[in-house]
Amino acid sequence: MTLPLHSYSAARRPVGRALVASALVLCGMAALSACDKTISITDKAEKPAASSPAAAAPASSAPASGAPAAGNSALQVVDSSAAQNGKTGNGGTVVGVAVQETPPQWVQLSAVQSPDLGSHLINVNQATLYRFDKDTARPSHSNCADDCAVTWPPVTIAEGGNVYLAGVDPKQIGAIRRDDGQIQVTVGGWPLYRFSGDSKPGDTKGQGIGGTWFAAGPTGEKSVK
Repeated sequence: MTLPLHSYSAARRPVGRALVASALVLCGMAALSACDKTISITDKAEKPAASSPAAAAPASSAPASGAPAAGNSALQVVDSSAAQNGKTGNGGTVVGVAVQETPPQWVQLSAVQSPDLGSHLINVNQATLYRFDKDTARPSHSNCADDCAVTWPPVTIAEGGNVYLAGVDPKQIGAIRRDDGQIQVTVGGWPLYRFSGDSKPGDTKGQGIGGTWFAAGPTGEKSVK
């Protein structure tokens, strides 16, 4: 289920934030009884390994720390929001042109609705997330590096970190190890990115750039209307 994300003009920003908060709560309520899922990190262009559910414990009991378990570099996908799991802040994610120097311990992917894009993904900072047509989904591989990755920062995460979800099917979530060693989150096999030109919550300035960059939908599809 996706819920509306309104434009973030200065006059309407408080309303937009309230709606996003409501989206996270309502989307997560349906998943409180769901189990966590562990996903393997795919090395570069390898085919992804099959995911396996974690032990049958409720999502709300996910480990409080995003630190990796001993000998385990897999990620944990939690089918409820970060707030529902006792998390505050943003996990260490950055905004706009800021450089993500240290991978965040956790990220959150939320499906929202906007008038211009329809259903698409945002992160916990309410930044629009994008996909790149020159990447591949099967196998998952990023073709955005160097200067490209400065303009379009990959959605990265620390090894052993948690991916929290609101309105996104856990089966769609994956992760790849980029050529630079960073771990990048994927949806529907498509690597996810921010746009450095999006400085405010709800910005979608990256949409359609070069005819290859589009907001990512909840299953990795292009969000276009």
